[in-house]
Amino acid sequence: MKLDMSVRLNNLRDLTLFNTSLLIESDNRSLTFPQLESLSLPSCNLTEFPEFIKRQEKLGSLDLSNNHIHGFVPNWLWKSSLSWVDLSFNMIDFPKQLPLSDANFSFPMLTELHLTSCNISSFPEFIKTQDKLISLYLSNNRIHGVVPNWLWKSTLSRVDLSFNVIDFPKQLPFSMLRELDLESCNISSFPEFLKSQENLEYLELSNNKISGAIPNWVWKKRLLYLYLANNSLSSLDQLLPNQSSTFSQGSFHFHASYNNLSGPIPNWLCNMSQLSTFYASYNNFNGPIPSCLCNMSRLSDFDASYNNLSGSIPNCLDNMSQLGTFDVSYNNLSGPIPNCLGNMSALSELGLQGNNFSGMIPKFSKATQLQFLKVSENRLEGKLPRSLAKCTQLMVLDVGSNMINDTFPFWLEKLTYLMVLILRENRFYGQIKHFKHKYVFPNLDVLDIASNQFSGELSIDFLQSTRLRSLKIGGNKLEGRLSRSLANCTALEVLDLGNNMVHDTFPFWLEKLPSLKVLVLRANRFYGTITKFDMKHGFPKLRYWTLLPTIFQVTCPLNFCRV
Repeated sequence: MKLDMSVRLNNLRDLTLFNTSLLIESDNRSLTFPQLESLSLPSCNLTEFPEFIKRQEKLGSLDLSNNHIHGFVPNWLWKSSLSWVDLSFNMIDFPKQLPLSDANFSFPMLTELHLTSCNISSFPEFIKTQDKLISLYLSNNRIHGVVPNWLWKSTLSRVDLSFNVIDFPKQLPFSMLRELDLESCNISSFPEFLKSQENLEYLELSNNKISGAIPNWVWKKRLLYLYLANNSLSSLDQLLPNQSSTFSQGSFHFHASYNNLSGPIPNWLCNMSQLSTFYASYNNFNGPIPSCLCNMSRLSDFDASYNNLSGSIPNCLDNMSQLGTFDVSYNNLSGPIPNCLGNMSALSELGLQGNNFSGMIPKFSKATQLQFLKVSENRLEGKLPRSLAKCTQLMVLDVGSNMINDTFPFWLEKLTYLMVLILRENRFYGQIKHFKHKYVFPNLDVLDIASNQFSGELSIDFLQSTRLRSLKIGGNKLEGRLSRSLANCTALEVLDLGNNMVHDTFPFWLEKLPSLKVLVLRANRFYGTITKFDMKHGFPKLRYWTLLPTIFQVTCPLNFCRV
């Protein structure tokens, strides 16, 4: 797209173009927009700074992000009227020595500056003179070393220095910061200047090398977001007296997954009445789930998966009216799954797999917003609760590796959003045959019924074949011929029929499936001769297949057959 240089739009105040290949003639001086206040040209395939900006004396907002501009930023780009600038995702740099007395480098109105992913190797020195700067974004550059004192303007409220290898002075001369992002900065300890930042609301320290305890001075009264994931933290310091009761005026979000936090989940967390999200997966917490959790009416997400928690789930979680995610997968929890979980109207994700839960799966008659239900790798028995048919938003149902004794759940056919159904390694039995002669599970992507006691002829005619990506039905007592409707499964990547009693010839008619990568036919009653394949066109993406033990007479090329 060519920007017509002959057009004069005398009253234009806002010009926005994006996701287009824009051609601007650099030597044309006729282009001018005398009233232009905002210019936004992100993702326009620009290779240089548009020179017509020289003549825009009223320009207050400039966005040239995500282009292909490279080299030094020219002096004329900086207008004294600019208050908002975004040059992110360009390969640019700034002169190391600037004439600080030059009016061209004094931007009295600049309040927000975005220089994310600009390949900058040092802190731009022109920031020294920006006395009204409120927001500064320098993430994902090549900056290293100690952050200079002059960077910390007394007006700064939001700073993002993430993905740079940097260090900090012990003290800062002010305490105005509200948002600070130091993700992936190679930090080995909590920066001490945080002690004086009493106005902090957002603190991001994830993906660093911080070890030891989380000091109590990190917990600021105004703090709303504390992100500490993927460090080497070992414990949560006890809060000072009355500190937790005055903690945070709004919803508080705590993320500390992938650390070494140990000991019980502290009860004083329950005193944080505003706690909204608690993510502490992949740690070493032990002991029970605190029963005081039931009193936290604001809690919406609780994830303590991959820890060493023991005991049972408190049977009072239905008091938490806003709880949407509850994940305690892969712990040492035991006892029955409490009925209260089926009464939680806001619950959308329930993860209980990899524990020692026993008894029957409770009814989910009121959990109508449930989208993910994962209870695999426990000791659950009985039948699948028919109330699951009321969970009309369900997308993933995984009950694998239990002792459930039931027939194939065709009664789930009304779950139009169901994408993953895993029944493997249970005691399901009977025929898999839908007698109504219609498609069910219209969006099913993965079906895994392996290692059960299903019998009779194999049929998948009830599935919407064009959506199916993985079909694992090995380890049953299925017999007869392969369903020819498998040839319509154009998205199929994995087909495992092993360890059944299928009686058929080799399925050459599957060779046109464009995505098939894994084919397992072993331990069945296939027969006949495998003749030569069209290696250029047959099974174009197949990476693994196995036949033995079968009674095929193999004559296919050795570089293709994996028997």
